This record gives sequence, structure tokens and C-alpha cells, in this order.
Amino acid sequence: MSRPVSLLFGVHAHQPVGNFPEVLADAHLRCYQPFLQVLYRYPDFHFAVHFSGWLLDYLIAHYPDDMALLREMVERGQVELFGAGDTEPVLAVIPYHDRIGQIETFSKKLEKRMGQRPKGAWLTERVWEATVVPALVDCGIRYVIVDDYHFLCAGKTAAQLKGFYSTEEDTRTLDIFPISEALRYKLPFSPASEAVAYIESLADNGTTDTHHAAVYFDDIEKFGIWPETYQWVYEKGWLEQFIQGVLASSKICPMHYRDYHAAEKTKGIVYLPTTSYIEMNEWTLPVESANAYADLIQQAKSAGWFEHKKAFLRGGIWKNFFSRYPESNWMHKRMLGLSARFAALAQKQRTNEMQQKLYQSQANDAYWHGLFGGLYLPHLRRAIYNNIVALEALLDARAPRSEFFTQDTDLDGVDEAYIQNGVIQVILKLDSNACIFELDVYPLKHNFGDTLRCQAEHYYHKIQPGGHSLPGHDNQNQGIASAHDRINCKQEINAADIQADDHPQGMFVDRLDGVFIGYQHESSATDTISFQAENAASHINKNFALADNRLQVTYHFSGKERRGVFSTEINLAMPSCDGMGGRYINQGKIPGGFGQLLTLTKMTEITLDDDTLGGHIVLKTSSPVKLFAQPHFSVSQSEAGFEKIMQAVTLLLEWPIKYRELVVTLEFNVNTKA
Repeated sequence: MSRPVSLLFGVHAHQPVGNFPEVLADAHLRCYQPFLQVLYRYPDFHFAVHFSGWLLDYLIAHYPDDMALLREMVERGQVELFGAGDTEPVLAVIPYHDRIGQIETFSKKLEKRMGQRPKGAWLTERVWEATVVPALVDCGIRYVIVDDYHFLCAGKTAAQLKGFYSTEEDTRTLDIFPISEALRYKLPFSPASEAVAYIESLADNGTTDTHHAAVYFDDIEKFGIWPETYQWVYEKGWLEQFIQGVLASSKICPMHYRDYHAAEKTKGIVYLPTTSYIEMNEWTLPVESANAYADLIQQAKSAGWFEHKKAFLRGGIWKNFFSRYPESNWMHKRMLGLSARFAALAQKQRTNEMQQKLYQSQANDAYWHGLFGGLYLPHLRRAIYNNIVALEALLDARAPRSEFFTQDTDLDGVDEAYIQNGVIQVILKLDSNACIFELDVYPLKHNFGDTLRCQAEHYYHKIQPGGHSLPGHDNQNQGIASAHDRINCKQEINAADIQADDHPQGMFVDRLDGVFIGYQHESSATDTISFQAENAASHINKNFALADNRLQVTYHFSGKERRGVFSTEINLAMPSCDGMGGRYINQGKIPGGFGQLLTLTKMTEITLDDDTLGGHIVLKTSSPVKLFAQPHFSVSQSEAGFEKIMQAVTLLLEWPIKYRELVVTLEFNVNTKA
């Protein structure tokens, strides 16, 4: 006789730090609330849940009744809570002391708010590195879950993955459960009866001492937020049908991870390689490598051997996002620098506010890009920089920095120059571009250099002129399509939209007669940084200086011949993007918004006002210039399809170099209420 299979069912709920309130409200309405309400009606269906710390705080504050329902389910023994880092960081890319702090903060929060301290932990994006083991164990975590793919990469076979294994690192021992890829793809996309039948097929035949486990732990957003899933899961009753089928089956026993872990023995020692789930292996690769990897996967599928040998077709690792996207790497290294400064403070100088801002700057979502927008979404990067800039100001108040210094922050072999006066900070890379790529205004807690350079993406080959879509199934007997299988264009996208940029999206990127100018770093002082460019006909001196709330950039032209058209490009990250809250003001009038094209022929002053920022910029020139303004877009994929996203306002200033000198000033102001 066969013995019941233990169904270890878990869901992971997360929203990025800084996500829009309307997105959170929609997620709650279509997913979190109905999911909890359905499960509440079935107290015998035991399951695990992980709400990320920031999301849990938000839901408790805005939807206390539903969170009270969750606490009641915990108290009656239906729900097992899983821990993690409080702001959902990738633990492998933050320092050990922050891993401890993040995990402990969240475990204490769960114990206080929900009455249960976790024994298991969710690993963000299932990113596994052995280096995370000590911090997890030191915080009282006894087991984690990763994909069965991780185990296959270590040489295990699918037949061996019926329970949990043990690993060790630096004298600490941690147990690991393998999540079933088959279940991840079946729930909730295949019909409920088919999913139940598959789980029943995993029941053991009674020939071993260990009860087999069907391990599922995946995003709760698949149960209501992904396309078509709300209708499928709730309106068509998939979730209730699934729960009823499980509870009615004599071959399935829904069980907590903690109970299974306490009752069963480890299957043995295992050492997992550094990896994440299989889709991530492609997303994290540069475009040429990603295309080669995808081609190899397709060849393996066509030849019929992919499923048996996929573990040996390994792509990249999560940390490759730092080498693939300079903007991600820069954010990460800035965060690490502030973490080190915070850790170096005496304990009595540290504050909870500092720690909170540090942890929120470590939230994973803005550091990478795959099926979801991630790094491409300006509001997610903005949330990271809001915390970085605010934390830096707090640290400067306790342990002041020099007003000028140089260092190679991002480890690319080129030094960066920092110049700051307590109100503004300008960071320039000391290369031939001589442009600003981070400009922080501390009173506004904003980085105006937070934009994104367009680069080729491996999924661009899927975009057809005018867009096309792959609809999901609407027949309940067939199931529905996963977001991984959909292709849809939310706007019309053409070849020019996906063309890679040929220059940094920085501030004060210069051209002479349309040709980029190459500079050499000349000198730096506590309040100025100078560059020079020289050819047979002319000499250009470029100087950056700060004064109070103003940045002043001065161009001085000399030489035998001074002719031609000089231009400088200024890319500014304005929070309103192409929304209603951002607008230009010129001579008391509003000629348009940031999402529109604008041309002014003899401009000496223009204001960029932004409701979301809570401030405005006044741009002034010492002589009349021609201004071309336009939005800078990038194209990325998301769960809803391909979309164009505004990253910055691009201001192009042009003037003839008959002027011996031209001064461009950016003045940053906080809006005051009347």
C-alpha cells in the first residue's frame, strides 16, 4: 500500500520598496485578500507563507482586518510563517552584519506582530550561495527552500528529491528543501484536478522509511495578479477546487515544513553550487551570451534531451547583473560604502532611522531585471536612492566627510571625483566624457543622475513592428498560460526605440559640430573640478563648481579658431517622468510637460517643476542658447508585456563658440507651500 505524500505548500508575497500605492491596493484586492479569505475557510489545509517585511508593515497599516485574519490562522495552527531579510535583500550581496540585522529584524517583527518566530526562511529569488549559511543559522533559521534545479546542478537526480538535505558552512549546519519545478509550473496554471492527480502520483509505495514530500513554494502573485489568474483562481474557483481536492484525497497530507522537518531525517549531505532558478540563468547574461544560451536550450529541447540534462546547461549567476548593468553596480557599491560607514559608527551614534534607510537601500528589486521591470523602473531605483541620499546625510551629520575626494567606487579601474557642500553632491567619473553621473540634492533626498543607458536586451528579437501577442487559454479544461509564455506589446515599438545608446546618459555630455569631445582631467580642489580638451583649432576648458544650492558649469573657449556649434546634453531624472506632475516653465508660461518635445531658440532661463519631487530646478545660461528638450525612453519586458519607460528628461543646449565663455547654472529648490 502507498503512504500519503506530505504536501508542503508555501507562498511568497512581496512588493518592492517604493512601489505605487495603487499597485499595492490592486495586489491586495486581487490576490492577498481573496487568497487569505479562501484559505481561512479550510483550517485543515496547512500551509506556509512569507510576506516580506516592508509589505507586511504596509498591509498591517492599511488592511488590519485581513492581517488579523492571518494572525488568527497562525494562532490556530494553520499557517507557518517563513523568515527572510526584512526588506527582501539578496542575502548573498550584502555584508554579514547586515544579513544578521535584516534576518533578525524580520524574525522579531513576525514574533511581535504575528505571534510566531520562524524556523524556515525564504531566499530572495532563490539565490543560493553557501556564504549565507552562517548568518541564517546564527539567527535561528533551521531550513530554507530552493529549487530542485539547484540539487540537479549538484548531481542529484529527480528520484532522490523526496525530502530535505543538509549542508554546512563555517561549522554551521542548515537543511534545504527542494521546490518542485513541475509543481511551480502546474500551480495554478493547470486544472485543479490535474494538479491534485499529479501530487497523488508522488505518494511513495511504502518501501522506504521516509515519507515523500511534494514541495511547493512560489510567488503568491501567481494566484490573482498575473494575467488572467484572478478570473481563473477565484471567479472560476481554481483555488477552492484545488484545496477541496487535496483535503478529499487519501493520498495527500497537507503539512507544515516545521512538522515534516521535525518528524523526518535528512537525506544526507549536499553542497549546492551558486545559482538561482533556471530562468534567472538566462536573464543575468549579457545579450550575446544570453542569445547563445537560449539557442543551446532550444537545440536541447528540439533534440529531446533538455529535461534530462538541463542541469549541465548552466548560464550566469545573479551577481552578473552588477557587471551587466553599470547602473546596478553603482547603486550596489554606493550601498556597500554606506553600510561600511554605518558599521564603523560607535553604537551610541547609530539610530533606528539610519538602519531602516540602509536596509531599504538593500531591497533587491531595483538591482536586476528579468521577467519583471526591476532596474528599468525609475520609481524603484528612486526608492533606493532616496534612502541612500537620506542615509548619507545622516551619516555626514555624525561623521563628516571631506568636501572633495577621489576613489574607484564601482571597481571599474577609473576613479570617480566626489565634490559636496552638504546641500549638493556631484560625482564625476574621471574619464574622457567629463560628465556628471550622480547629482544628489540632500534637502530633496534625490539623485538627479539616476537614469538608465539603453543597451541591447536578449528578448528584443521577440518584438515585431507594431507589436504582437500570444494570448492565454480561456478554456477551464486547458488551463491558462503562464506569464513566462506571453508576448505582448503595450505600445507600438519600433527599431529606433530599442537601439543602444552610444554615450552615457549623464549630465553635460559635450559635442562640437555633433562629434563627442574627449577631455582630460586637469585639476581638482575642494570646490571645483576642471577638464580640458584641445585640438589644432581650439582649446576648451570645462569647470564644475558648487555654491550653496547651485551647480555651475563654465566653458571657456580659446585657440586660433573659434567656430562651429557647441552642444551639451543634460539628462535629468525627474520623478514625475511623463506624468501630469512635471512641467517646464518659461517666462511665466508652461510650454509643455516633461513627456513632450520642446524647442526654444534664445533661452537664458527655464524652470523644471515636479510635484512628485516636491521641488524645482532653475536652469540659467550666461548667454542665449538654443534648447531642445525631449523625454528619454527605454524598452523593457514586464509580466504584462513590452513597454516604453521614460527614464529622464534630455536637455540639449546649443550655441556657437563665438562666445569666449558660457556659464550654465542649475539651481535646486524645495517647493514651499503658499
